[in-house]
Amino acid sequence: MILKNICKSFGDKSVLNNLSVEFKNGSRTCIMGASGSGKTTLLNVIMGLIKPDSGEMIDPSSRIAAVFQEDRLCEPYSAVANVLAVTGKEVAEDKILSLLRELRLQGSEYLPVSTLSGGMRRRVALARALLAKGDTVILDEPFKGLDEDTRGEVIEVINRYTKGKTLIVSTHDIRDASDLGAEIFNL
Repeated sequence: MILKNICKSFGDKSVLNNLSVEFKNGSRTCIMGASGSGKTTLLNVIMGLIKPDSGEMIDPSSRIAAVFQEDRLCEPYSAVANVLAVTGKEVAEDKILSLLRELRLQGSEYLPVSTLSGGMRRRVALARALLAKGDTVILDEPFKGLDEDTRGEVIEVINRYTKGKTLIVSTHDIRDASDLGAEIFNL
């Protein structure tokens, strides 16, 4: 997927100005920049959620799985039900349970996600994206709310489940690029 000369403003504030970048199939990229630099806006353009003011996207991804800055979970539903809401019957429940356990959510699989901690809800959102059908996986600040030990385990899981897929991650932490084997794109 190639973005050429993408511009996006919100009112008088220019957020993306003639931005060009290529994400090769199967590549891993960490988008880095200060708060307010346009990382989330860029991800939303890639996902088609925001239309750029100008520029073009060549060969966009046909299926994208994503974790947004906010978890966007159905709070009264369980972790399993939240994943099933995205995957449908394409993914067997035992595979969902296996991934939730890999993400250290054993014992919480059938509890309403509203009862889970912020870090646990984040891992449910990650499980949903990792099991969704998509050739591109976009993660917007995926490790917020995770302690160091959990972060390391989650990175291992992400690396396994995104192998061969295009991975685009927005982050503030330079370690994420190294841990994910990703190139850095600075905004």
